Amino acid sequence: MSVLSLATRLERTVGAAIDRALPAGSGADPLVRRSAHADFQSNAVLALARRHGIAPPDLARTLAGDLRDSAVADVTVSGPGFLNVTVTDKALWTQAALRHASDRLGVPSPETGRRTVVDYSAPNIAKEMHVGHLRTTILGDSLARILTHLGGDVVRQNHLGDWGTQFGMLIQYLDEHPGTPWHGRDLPAGASAVSALDGLYRAARSEFDADPGFADRSRARVVALQTGDEATISVWRDIVAESERAFRVIYERLGVLLTAADSAGESTYNDSLADVAAELADTGIAVTSDGALCVFSAEVTGPDGDPVPLLVRKSDGGYGYDTTDLATIRHRIRELAADRILYVVDSRQALHFRLIFEAARRAGWLDGGVEPVHVAFGTVLGPDGTPFKTRSGGTVRLAGLLDEAVDRAREVAAEKNPEMDPAQLDAIAEQLGVGAVKYADLSTSRTRDYVFDAQRMVSLTGDTGVYLQYAHARIRSILAKAAGLTTEVDPSLPLAPAERRLVLALDEFGCVLAEVAAALEPHRLCGYLFGLAKAYSEFYETCPVLTAPDPLKGNRIVLCELTARTLHTGLGLLGIAAPSRL
Repeated sequence: MSVLSLATRLERTVGAAIDRALPAGSGADPLVRRSAHADFQSNAVLALARRHGIAPPDLARTLAGDLRDSAVADVTVSGPGFLNVTVTDKALWTQAALRHASDRLGVPSPETGRRTVVDYSAPNIAKEMHVGHLRTTILGDSLARILTHLGGDVVRQNHLGDWGTQFGMLIQYLDEHPGTPWHGRDLPAGASAVSALDGLYRAARSEFDADPGFADRSRARVVALQTGDEATISVWRDIVAESERAFRVIYERLGVLLTAADSAGESTYNDSLADVAAELADTGIAVTSDGALCVFSAEVTGPDGDPVPLLVRKSDGGYGYDTTDLATIRHRIRELAADRILYVVDSRQALHFRLIFEAARRAGWLDGGVEPVHVAFGTVLGPDGTPFKTRSGGTVRLAGLLDEAVDRAREVAAEKNPEMDPAQLDAIAEQLGVGAVKYADLSTSRTRDYVFDAQRMVSLTGDTGVYLQYAHARIRSILAKAAGLTTEVDPSLPLAPAERRLVLALDEFGCVLAEVAAALEPHRLCGYLFGLAKAYSEFYETCPVLTAPDPLKGNRIVLCELTARTLHTGLGLLGIAAPSRL
């Protein structure tokens, strides 16, 4: 069951009053928002009055006297023409009852009928996942969850780096160093295959740079890989399989939805690269320049003033990731029938995707309203404010980063409950630590950089995931004591100020999710959940629940249940666990 929010209802009410007061078809945005001066405020009058040559106070008074809605208790005019709207207690209690009765908390499904492809995570085969994969993985997964929850048909895509010159180097190195342990069954207990492969790739890279003979043999091995040599392909498949197993461990730990079925690496499009190049050449979009086939941008110029090229085919006949990404977007449009494609990739790739999208438009692939979006994000920084590195200047392993947060969370949990069973402590520390990392990332506007600070992330106070997890567990503890009590809403009761603020916050949930889906900004959901938890805390401090008289007790238990369910659902959409006990 979908429940119309009070904000949306009032937008329609104010909009109808505007249409009655002004020439038909004004199409004005009622600009109804939550307010500190009343329950809601409409700020539409100033612009409308100016446009129609009316004194703002006169128009405001006209609208205030014509808001035809039974939910409106009072309307006042403030300042130069702001409409302050207070809704009835009955309307608020009714909203709470309707949302409580809905298995979806009344949240509508505005994404129904739209297929969205979400491209995220994209680690490289034979390399360990590192801090650079954190934001794409967490942001992409949250967006996939939210769009699905809103009724969307979401196709997750993990565009693995599983093809190219580096595999020629690595496979050739393994061939020339037989017996080198890297396969899962050859490694010591507890050792990571992908960690071993990462080290072997670095060794192969060094040999490639130092030995021209090895470099030539590696290039020949690349050709063997691309032409389907059985022995080379067999080793490559083993490398991919071992790497994907290692990725699964990280994904399961993060609670990420990606599965092996979502993997669509660069190799997936290898057989279509020549066809993409031919199609672009035949239509005249791609032209030959110095032996290479290029698409020269009609929108972007370089420092020299010349159009920036997208390299479709190299002068030696080979293909790079430009071509692979062109084949990928064509596949997602033609084969996956996407209405929208989200590329959750860091902001440094902005020019690349601008060129890819431009070429796809010029090729006619994006006809029909398909919308490609580069969901750009900033960088995770270390304590010194620079991109996060190890003390030696190396890349920070993602598993190590999670370990640090979990260790900090274990200290916090043990201090709060020193008698906790060690096994239970470990399980809780994992939920708190991983949740803290995810929330710290998601609560930051994705376009901003942020500093990784494990100690701050696991704090029990302030805007942290741990604070929200403890808030949820606290409510569940209260509800456990209320088991068996009546949970029906009596809409005739008056509302205390803290009750009013809590109900208004609960009523915003669906609107916030819709905003996140439109702006692709999960931090808005984080901010909402933090505000909801604070509103509940104020409510609980000033409004007794279990000791309240009937029927008020039933109303307040409903508010507790509704808050707990909203926190649980909201944290779940962020991919964060919401334990019932901590």
